[in-house]
Formats: sequence, C-alpha cells, structure tokens
Amino acid sequence: MGVHLRRINRMALKQDSLEMPHKPGVYLFRRSDDRVMYVGKATDLRSRVRSYFAVNPDREMIPLLVRDSNRIDFIVTKNPSDALILERQLIREHKPRYNSMLKDDKSYPFIALSSDDYPRIIYTRNPPKDAKLWGPFSDAKAAKEVIKLIRRFFGIRDYRDNLPFGYVESSDTDDYAERVKAVESILDGDALLLIENLQHEMDEYSKSLQYEAASRSRDLIAAVQQTLAQQVIHSRFYQECDAVGFANQGDLGAIVLLSTEEGMIVGQTQYPLIHRGDITESVCRVLSEHYSQRKPPKTILVPSPIGEWMEEWLTERRGARVEVRNPQRGELTKLRRMADANAEAQLMRNQLRQSGNLEQRAAIDGARLLDMDKLDNIVCFDMAQLQGEERVGASICLRNGRPDKKKYRTYVVKDAAMDDVRMMSHVVERWLKRQEKWPDLLLIDGGVVHLNEIHKLLLNHGLIDCLPLASLSKREETIHRMDSDDIVLDRHGRVLVFARDEAHRFVNTFHRKRRGKGALSDPLEEIEGIGAKKIQALLRHFGGRRGIEHASIRELCEVPGIGKSMAERINQHFNG
Repeated sequence: MGVHLRRINRMALKQDSLEMPHKPGVYLFRRSDDRVMYVGKATDLRSRVRSYFAVNPDREMIPLLVRDSNRIDFIVTKNPSDALILERQLIREHKPRYNSMLKDDKSYPFIALSSDDYPRIIYTRNPPKDAKLWGPFSDAKAAKEVIKLIRRFFGIRDYRDNLPFGYVESSDTDDYAERVKAVESILDGDALLLIENLQHEMDEYSKSLQYEAASRSRDLIAAVQQTLAQQVIHSRFYQECDAVGFANQGDLGAIVLLSTEEGMIVGQTQYPLIHRGDITESVCRVLSEHYSQRKPPKTILVPSPIGEWMEEWLTERRGARVEVRNPQRGELTKLRRMADANAEAQLMRNQLRQSGNLEQRAAIDGARLLDMDKLDNIVCFDMAQLQGEERVGASICLRNGRPDKKKYRTYVVKDAAMDDVRMMSHVVERWLKRQEKWPDLLLIDGGVVHLNEIHKLLLNHGLIDCLPLASLSKREETIHRMDSDDIVLDRHGRVLVFARDEAHRFVNTFHRKRRGKGALSDPLEEIEGIGAKKIQALLRHFGGRRGIEHASIRELCEVPGIGKSMAERINQHFNG
C-alpha cells in the first residue's frame, strides 16, 4: 500500500471514529476482506476510538493497526461491564491478530449448575460442557457473593456427593428440584425472591440497630442486581438466535442483526435503508437479503410480527423449522432491546454521513443545482497571464467540498504565442494525460469560449461522455455547460464559486513565487491582520470574494476567527 493510500485510509478511519456514539460498547478494526484485526472495549466509544489517531498513540501497535485496517465497526452495550464481557467473547470468536500481540489473556468466571442428580452450584473459569451456565461476569467478587447467597437461602450444595448442601437434610428429589428451579429463575434475572429475603433481613437488622449488618445486606442486594444485569451478553436462552433491531427517522432507517452462538453474542450486521413507513416490510426486505447468503438460525427475534410467508421461507432456507418471535418480556427481550439500541446508534451514524459538514452540504447543493448525482470530487483550472513571457496555470481539487491539497497541481507555459484560451487547453491536456480516475466535474474559470475549447479537447480524447464539463464566468457568476441553459448561481452554487476562487488564489500564489512578491495581489491580503487561514475561512463561509465584499459587519462576525474589529476593517476596505 502506497503512502497516499495509507493517508486516505487513515482519514476514512478517523471519520468512522467521529461517527460513533458517546456510549459504552466494543469496537472492531476490520481489514478490507472483513477480517477482524482488533477488538477493544470502551466506556465512551467515540472518545476511545478517536484516541487511536492522536499524534503520540499510547501503544506501539496502533500505527500498524491503523495502517492494516479498512473500517471500524462498533456494538453498543448497556454498560461498561457488558462491553468488557462482549470484548472477550469477540476476541475468542475472531482471534484478531493485534489482540494476540497483547499479553492480557484473562478469562472471566461463570456460575454453573452441574448435571448431577442433585445439581451443584459452581464458580468456575472453565465451565464443564454439560452444565447450565450463567455469565461470564466481569465482577468476580459479586458473582461469588451471589453463589454464597444461593447456598444460604436455597440449600444448593457445592461439593460432590448425593446429598444437598448445608442445613437441608431432606434427600427428597422433588423438593430439591423445586429449589434448583427457583435458583435457575433467579440466575435468569428474576431475582425478586432473593432480593425480598435480603430486604427483609436488612429491615430486621435496622430495627435492632445492627447497622453494620444492615449495610452488609444492602451491599448484597447491589451485588445480586449487578451480577444478574449482565445476562444480556451471555444467556443459555439464546443458543442459536439472531435479534433484529430497527430504528428510523423519517424515511431514513437502520436495521441491525445481532448474532449469537451457544448463548454468546458473536457479531452484528448493519443495513441502512430507505424506510417507507411499514416496519414489517423493511424488516422482511432485510431478512430476505441477509439470509439469502447464509443459513438462518433456529430463532429470530423481530421488532414487530412478520407474515407467515417469511417464516416459511426462512424454514425452507434452513431445512428445519425457524421460529420468528416478537418477545415482549423475559430474557429474549433484553437481546432484542440491545439490537434496537444498536440500530439507533447506526441510524445516528448514517445521518451524520448523509448530512455531513457544511462543505459536504455545499457539495450536495451544487449537485442538485446542476442536476447531477454527486459532486464529491471537483477539479477546477485557472490561469495567470500577466506581463512577460512565462505564464502559469493551476488546478485544485475539492473532495466533499473541502480542498484536497495533495491533488493541487501547477503548470508553467513558456510559449508566449498562446492566447488565454489555447493556454487553458494546453494545461488541461497535460492534466488529462496523468489521470487514472475522473472527477465528478471539470470546472474551468472562463466563459463560453473557454468551454467550447475544452469541449473539443475532451472530444478529441474520447472523454466527452465520462468527464462532465462546465465553465464559470466571473461577471455574473454564471455556469455554462454544453447543451444546457446557463445558470446564474445563488447560495446553492457556493461550492462552485469556492472552487473557482480557490483555483484563482492558488495560481496567483504560484505566480508570485516565480516572479517575486507583488506581481499579483489579493485584495483580502491588503487588510491588516488577515492571513491565509482567515481568507480560507471567509471564502468557505461566503462562497467567494463577491460575497465577502457585500457582507455586513454582523455577517462577517459569524465567520470563525473573525472578531468585530476585524469585520469592521474588512467592511471598511471594500465599502469605504
């Protein structure tokens, strides 16, 4: 990968980080072939991932990771503890290269019920295959407290023999089975009975002024709530299950599918879409696309009921029954709500991408004005033709409305016999010979005569159908195109005016460097206190020098970096 492509890659990844939510979750650096290169956790996804693009990253592997990655995905979790658990699950699932370079290979504990006649409750980091599992848990201490409470209140044994644990002497299988069933319900998240017992204890301790013991009961309640709240990330209820999340704002929608295997979340897939008002239709459209490429799981959780025909199609695809459910309560509801939360996060990301910044919106406005699909890449030419034999030209490039200075080029024309139009054609032809990919628009500073000349050039090179062409004349700020009516630009054409003015600034700067300062001058540079950055800010805000000349002091103050005194000097310079 060349240096230029690496820079583009880095910019794209940095943009990914800016589109992430300020929420806990995990992030996945992926290669162009979709392979996961690194999995990380975050309390704040946007802040954490942005830190990877700091000038001095905190780990040596980060520059290599950024170099090798193509995009960054994320999964939102309910809290940082869930993010910690999910991170470990995804690392085990994907075995990312850059995670294996790190030394930390910590595993997290589970609570297990053995498959014995009298099941044992076990705290373990290596759970037996035939046991019922809950976890993993990021807070090991809290998990141990829950096990102690279950043993104390329910008499569930903790060692190998054929009798229940502790004070429960009865060997009645039905009685023990009922208590095991109650414990399973608690570990599945229905901890009301256990919490009520602890609450009763706390009240009794308080009445008898045993405040230290009451405080201990209060801490135990918190441990139970914290431990059991983590079950959304890992649950025995979803052995082979996908959850569909949906979110929309107007006609912009997003669907996320969370996938699980053996009770663990193993990944997600996002689908941006145009929502036509019917959730069922949008969900069915995505399901048919998603599962046309892969085998459906046993269970699919959806945000709203879908038709029998879709369930039948999924069953046919799987070769066995697929159950499509719209849960309203219970363990599966947690997973589906997590899918909804991720759909909302993806929707926000898509909205940011669609609306973009001011420059991107200007490019969108310009495309609409010219009735084009997009104007993400504009190349504009201008010439400097003054006294002397040497003349110069320049081309600039706007990407999504912003200057892409790596693509700026300058040209020296030493043939004094060339007029302005022929000189423009000569420079454009030199540029054409070096291009591998064409911009969305080739813009020329000039009128109809310039347009006709460059049109002939493109015709001679067989490029007339693949390279849109326009010229922009200064007098009326008018766009000219072949076989189209002229357009007098308003604010919707500010990206075109900015491109022309930026080309003018760049070619004049180049000319001054070659001939000595003072041969050409920008009126804005004559104003005290104005440098290149402030000129750029003014041009971007107003779309050109004409807008600056006619702006009021109040309007000038709206530009970042322009205070009242500076605005007054600018206004005085142009309006006396």
